[in-house]
Amino acid sequence: MATLICEEDSFEGGIENAQEAIKGSCSLLLLTEDGIYAARDKLGRTPIVIGKKEGSYAASSETSAFPNLGFEIDKYLGPGEIVLMTADGYEQKKKPKEKMQICAFLWVYYGFPASSYEGINVEFVRYRCGSALAKDDDVDIDFVSGIPDSGIGHAIGYANERNIPYTRPFTKYTPTWPRSFMPQDQSIRDLVARMKLIPIKELIEGKKILFCEDSIVRGTQLQDNVQGLFDYGALEVHMRPACPTLIYPCEFLNFSTSRSTLDLAGRKAISELEKGEDAFLDEYAKSNSEKNAAMVDRIRQRLKLTSLKYQKLEDLVKAIGLPKEKLCTHCWDGSSYY
Repeated sequence: MATLICEEDSFEGGIENAQEAIKGSCSLLLLTEDGIYAARDKLGRTPIVIGKKEGSYAASSETSAFPNLGFEIDKYLGPGEIVLMTADGYEQKKKPKEKMQICAFLWVYYGFPASSYEGINVEFVRYRCGSALAKDDDVDIDFVSGIPDSGIGHAIGYANERNIPYTRPFTKYTPTWPRSFMPQDQSIRDLVARMKLIPIKELIEGKKILFCEDSIVRGTQLQDNVQGLFDYGALEVHMRPACPTLIYPCEFLNFSTSRSTLDLAGRKAISELEKGEDAFLDEYAKSNSEKNAAMVDRIRQRLKLTSLKYQKLEDLVKAIGLPKEKLCTHCWDGSSYY
């Protein structure tokens, strides 16, 4: 990154040169003698927001960094925008581009609940996602729960929409354990996931439970959790992911990238159904198609779920509230670009 920046005569020129060369996303802050350059990646996949209070300015990817430090949101940088920031203010060095492809997974999964992107709060969107799942559902259950942490907001939205109790049959032990999707080794991911979630038998035994989850990426951790629920006496376990089936690995943020595309639960199911071929991916991505239904049922069988229904992409886009062309939805429909 530094080498690409140094190929030009100015910092703003160098940052633009680097952003054009990079396939993916690299929003950045660059400390110089004159101040801090804040630059958002050229398609705005990852955000930068500027906050201000008397006598100082700050930049962050998460607006949740600001309130307890006394900062107010002043500006969301646009795609490819570059500003030079000092304690006295900031100066625009490069105007934002028109095209934007902000990662929709910010609202679904890895955004902090108190943060907002493009002025849209994460927790608010998760309630709307859960509500959309509930409107399309009539399964008979005793209560709704969310897989901690990001599944909780979706589950609250679902429970409120259907007026069904929200209960916590899992509690999460957070000290010392990192986010379970981050380790590259599957056995370590499984260990972290297993150690973090502690079941409560008294709330599980004899119950028909519906879980909301942010997403199903590989499904390996979820498979163990589902089996554990049945081991503790659950009568039925239903799953409602807040986004569609992941079919394409992330090529931009390294979020859902695995050693093999077949690690993705959706792609593995497609391979089994198509006898090892990567065929009809567009059809599998359509929420109301026969192939999509076959893929989802194959995933349900592997996870040993009583039922499995994914969020429709159009409902997720509506819950976020931005036009689809401004969202990166590549992992679900392969539609995004560099």
